[in-house]
Amino acid sequence: MPEVLKAPLVVEFPFTRSLGPVQSAFLTGLRERVVLGVRTTDGRTLVPPVEYDPVTADELRDLVEVAPTGTVTTWAWNHAPRRGQPLGTPFAWVLVRLDGADTALLHALDASGPDAVRTGMRVRVRWAGERSGAITDIACFEPYDGGPGTPAGPTGHDGGFTDPVTGIVAPARLDYVYSPGRAQSAHLQALSERRTVGERCPSCRKVYVPPRGACPTCGVATTEQVEVGPRGTVTTYCIVNIKARNLDIEVPYVYAHIALDGADLALHGRIGGIPYDQVRMGLRVEPVWTGDGRHPDHYRPAGEPDAEYETYKELL
Repeated sequence: MPEVLKAPLVVEFPFTRSLGPVQSAFLTGLRERVVLGVRTTDGRTLVPPVEYDPVTADELRDLVEVAPTGTVTTWAWNHAPRRGQPLGTPFAWVLVRLDGADTALLHALDASGPDAVRTGMRVRVRWAGERSGAITDIACFEPYDGGPGTPAGPTGHDGGFTDPVTGIVAPARLDYVYSPGRAQSAHLQALSERRTVGERCPSCRKVYVPPRGACPTCGVATTEQVEVGPRGTVTTYCIVNIKARNLDIEVPYVYAHIALDGADLALHGRIGGIPYDQVRMGLRVEPVWTGDGRHPDHYRPAGEPDAEYETYKELL
C-alpha cells in the first residue's frame, strides 16, 4: 500500500476591525473593570451588547452596567487547553448570565475539575492584572459563594469613558492536518520531479490542474494522467501591496492565474523577473525552481510573444 501523505498546515492572520460606539464602550468598560450591556426596545439587557436589536432590528445605544457576578447556564469541560486559550490548565467553557443581564456571556471558568462545575452555580469575574480593552481583560470566571471579597455591584455607569478603545486586532489561526487523495498525491509526486501533472475527464475531455480525482463539471471520476506545461499564459492577475506575515517577498508583487499549456484550468502562481507594472494578460511565462523546492518558486517571462486573447478567454 502506498504511503499516505499528510502535512500539518496553519492558516493565520491578524484581523483588524474598527469599533462602533456600543462595542467601543463594552471593551473600554472591561479595561476599567466595568461590564456593560445594552437595553433593547422591549427592556431586555444583552451582554455582550450588540448594535441592533435581534428581534426588531432597531439601533441600540442605551448602555447599562451589570454586575461582575452571575450564574452558569450551561458548560462543557475542556480537558486539554490549546494554545491561546484563556487558561493553561484544564477548565470549563461556560455560558454565564451576569446579574442584571438577560443573555449569557461565553468565557472560561477556573475550576478544579468537572465535578466542581454545575449548571446554576454562582461565579464572578476574575479580572486580568493588565487590561487593554479586550475580552481577555476578563481573565476567566471563578466560583463565588457570596463570602468575603464580594465584588462591587453596578454603579450605574453610563458608558462614557475618556480615551475609549476604537479598534482591535484579533489574531485568527486555524491548525489542521491535510492528507491528499490519490489524484493530489500523484500531482505532488510529479512536482517533486519538476513536472506538472493533471487529469483528463473521460466525458468532457478537459484537463484539470491540480487534479481533484473527479471532474468538477461532469462529476465523473478522473484517472488518466496528463503532463502539462511547463510554460503557460497569464490569464488574470492582481498586484499585492500588503506584506504578508512570515512571507519574505517584497511588495508590491504580482499574483496571477496561469493557464499551463495543455490545461483547461488556470492555477495560481507568483510572477517574478519582471517589474510588477509590466505584467499583463496574455504574458507567456515559465516556472522557476529553486534548490530542492517541491513546487515552482515563481513564474517568469518566457521570452515568447504574448498569447492572443482568443486562446485563453475561456480560462478567465
